[in-house]
Amino acid sequence: MTNRPNPGSPLTLVVKDLGRSPGTMRTLQEIAPAPEDMGVGLIGVQQGSDMDLDLRLEAVHEGILVSGTVLVELTGECARCLDPLAYDLEVNVQELFSYEEPSKGGAPVGEDEEEQRWIEHDQIDLEPVLRDAVVTALPFQPVCREDCQGLCSECGIHLVDEPGHHHEVLDPRWAALKGLTGKDS
Repeated sequence: MTNRPNPGSPLTLVVKDLGRSPGTMRTLQEIAPAPEDMGVGLIGVQQGSDMDLDLRLEAVHEGILVSGTVLVELTGECARCLDPLAYDLEVNVQELFSYEEPSKGGAPVGEDEEEQRWIEHDQIDLEPVLRDAVVTALPFQPVCREDCQGLCSECGIHLVDEPGHHHEVLDPRWAALKGLTGKDS
């Protein structure tokens, strides 16, 4: 599977001006809409929300090196208490887009070549690079704060609202003996 530029994407850039002249570079400081599927179960970037790109595109011998940062706003919910979350995340980006694709003369494509990004028709597509960088930086279990106590497993109340909250749990094997005390507690 090769990663080809998507001409319809706002994250596809024409890089003809960089040519094949190592040392040639330009910067890209722009706000672009976030693509879909930029998140995990509990947290992610809303499709169409602003991604603040601060990137440098530099021609090197092998291709074009893209490096810099992307700033996105994350939304989701706390894994412990299910309260809504929203905060900014800045992620470092670095990817090499190669000039020439390996020959397709029947030779097996190596594992490294499958993950390689390519320059095609003087264009590069930043979408998969940005998605990979952001999604891998997302927390697996996002929390609203480090000391979040979550919800009571019995009744669902926020444990932070009632610090001493607990339920007396009676082992069902002893439930028949509860009536012998004569007390309704």
